[in-house]
Amino acid sequence: MDFAANLFSSGTLSQILVGLSRTTILFIVSSGMSLILGVLRIPNVAHGSLYMIGAFAAWTVIQLLGGGLFAFLAAMIAAPLIVAVVGFVLERGFFSYLYEREHLMLLLLTFSFALILGDLVKIVWGSEYRSVTVPAFFQGSAEIFGLPLPWYNLFLLLVGPCIAIFLWLVINKTTLGKIARAAAVDGEMVGAVGINVGWIFAFTFVLGSFLAGLGGALIAPMVNISLGMDHSLIMETFLIVIIGGLGNIWGALLGSLIFGLTQSLGILVWPQFGIAFPYLAAVAVLVVRPRGLLSSTW
Repeated sequence: MDFAANLFSSGTLSQILVGLSRTTILFIVSSGMSLILGVLRIPNVAHGSLYMIGAFAAWTVIQLLGGGLFAFLAAMIAAPLIVAVVGFVLERGFFSYLYEREHLMLLLLTFSFALILGDLVKIVWGSEYRSVTVPAFFQGSAEIFGLPLPWYNLFLLLVGPCIAIFLWLVINKTTLGKIARAAAVDGEMVGAVGINVGWIFAFTFVLGSFLAGLGGALIAPMVNISLGMDHSLIMETFLIVIIGGLGNIWGALLGSLIFGLTQSLGILVWPQFGIAFPYLAAVAVLVVRPRGLLSSTW
C-alpha cells in the first residue's frame, strides 16, 4: 500500500514533469545523431563532444554579454551555430573523403575526434567547472496540475515539440530533406541525376551538429559544465537512436521519453540503482523489437 501511495503521489507527478524536461535535451541531441547515422551511416562518437562544446560556447557568450535574458537568448543561437561550423569543418575536411570506407574505420575516426575535441575544450576553457545562471525571466515556478514546475523546465517542455515539428517539416516537406532521404537509400542514383550528394551529406552533418550544440546550450543552466559531460550522454544517445528506429525522428522522441521517464521514476522506486532503469528498459525494448520501436525511415 505504501509503495502504491508513493507511486501515485504528487512527488511522483513532479518527478515525471522533471523527467520530461530532461527528455527534451535527450531528444534534441539524439535527433541530430539519428540524422547523421541514418543518412551518412556514420556512428558519430564525437557527437557528445559537440554537445559539450555547445555548453561551453553558451557559457562564453553569456559571459561576454554580461548575463541576463538577452545574453541567454543570444547564447541559444550563437552556441549551436559555433558547433555547426565545427561540424562543417569536420565533415568537409575529413568525413567527405571517407564515406566509402568501412564502418569500423569511421567509428575509430569519430572516436579519435572525440578525444581531440575533448583536449581542445580543455585548452580553450580549462578543466574547471563552469555554471550558467538561469535568467531572472525563467526563475520561479509555474503550477502544472497543482504542482510547482520551474519556468525553465516548462520552457524546455515547449521547445521539444517545436524542434520535433521543425525536423519533421525539414525532412518530409523540403527539397533538401527529400533528397537527403533519397541519398541515404541510394546515393549513386541521386548523384547520377546531377545532384551533388557531398553537399547534401554536409547539410545533414551540419544540421546534426547544430542540434548537438543546441542541446548543450539548453542544458547549460541545469548542470555543471565540465570536461567529461559528453561521456554518459553519448551512450544514452546511441541507445535512444537504436531503440527508436534508425533515422526516425519520432522514434528518437519516443526513445527519449522512455529514457527520461524511466530514469526519473527509477530514482523514486530504487534510488541507489535509478540510473540502471533506462538501460533495463532499452534491453526490454530491443528483446521485443530488435529493429527499434518505429520503422527506419531510410
